[in-house]
Amino acid sequence: MGGERMVYTLAQVSEHNNSKDCWLIIDGKVYNVTKFLDDHPGGDDVLLSSTGKDATDDFEDVGHSKSARAMLKDLYVGDIDPTTVPAKVQQTPPKQIQNNQNNASSSFMTKMLQFLVPLIVLGIAIGVRFYNNKST
Repeated sequence: MGGERMVYTLAQVSEHNNSKDCWLIIDGKVYNVTKFLDDHPGGDDVLLSSTGKDATDDFEDVGHSKSARAMLKDLYVGDIDPTTVPAKVQQTPPKQIQNNQNNASSSFMTKMLQFLVPLIVLGIAIGVRFYNNKST
């Protein structure tokens, strides 16, 4: 590429959203991943489902190798105009934290029940056996 970088809007990148023409936005850069669709270890559906949005989190969540990151250099076509990408919603993390707290207390109760119910059953079984032995 020449010295001048191409800058694309989200709308422009979003037009490249099929198996014959697939572009992704990762870390503020635009990549044409079309020629890699057939070779992607996770399948082409994973890439296609990340079109039309900032795919950085999708890319990072998988934990790509250094070689996968190096491959991006060959697929680079330009930068994204950050003013055209919606800001990440700030309310998402608190909701996740709240859900995690609910899940944590639910998980705690489940573990307590998994521990206590067998003990109660065992106690009843021993009590019944003890009672039956005393009566005979």
